[in-house]
Amino acid sequence: PDGHLFFTNGDRQKFDPAQDPKSTLGKVLRLTDEGRPAPGNPLVSKGFHPAIWSYGHRNLLGIAFDAAGNLWQQEMGPRDGDELNLVLPGRNYGWPIVSNGTHYDGRDIPDHSTRPQYEAPKIFWNPAISPAGLMIYSGDLFPAWKGSAFLGGMNRPGLMRVRLNGAEAAKAEFWDMDGQRIREVEQGPDGALWVLEDGQRGSSGRLLRLTPSG
Repeated sequence: PDGHLFFTNGDRQKFDPAQDPKSTLGKVLRLTDEGRPAPGNPLVSKGFHPAIWSYGHRNLLGIAFDAAGNLWQQEMGPRDGDELNLVLPGRNYGWPIVSNGTHYDGRDIPDHSTRPQYEAPKIFWNPAISPAGLMIYSGDLFPAWKGSAFLGGMNRPGLMRVRLNGAEAAKAEFWDMDGQRIREVEQGPDGALWVLEDGQRGSSGRLLRLTPSG
């Protein structure tokens, strides 16, 4: 909405760079259309890399603005604890210090609720869904869903809707899509939902166009 590019950069499973003010790993970045740090980024005066918008993220796999200009982002947790976040300028989202999941080797990670100085997710998933893609619906074919977020699931195969209300979010419907992992969901120009399956075991994934029944 402000004419700049918001760009997600995962931590590459390196952990500590997500909290490193000089590293762009584990961050949301705000750039000009030439790829340079955008003016007015919130952490420059604190010595951060000038491109950083928010930090303390893990593996960010979807980002979208809603109609009010709120920036939403989803990311995979370690083992469980996948997140949907409202991205606010200059905020620290806590990875790898806090997470609502655990390390892959079973070691515990303190939950967000134990460290209120870090921004907590609006929604998290335990067990993991392995979220893929993020789209906020603005079409007319499904009027009851206008303003909702849609994302795919891979560990829990399917398509899910999240109800957004200002700065809050709540889980809504989940469709198992015949057990197919969903890699991406987008809105077509006519308001239809376009859903991309993840090809598995040598088979090709399908591109599906979803419209209201009846």
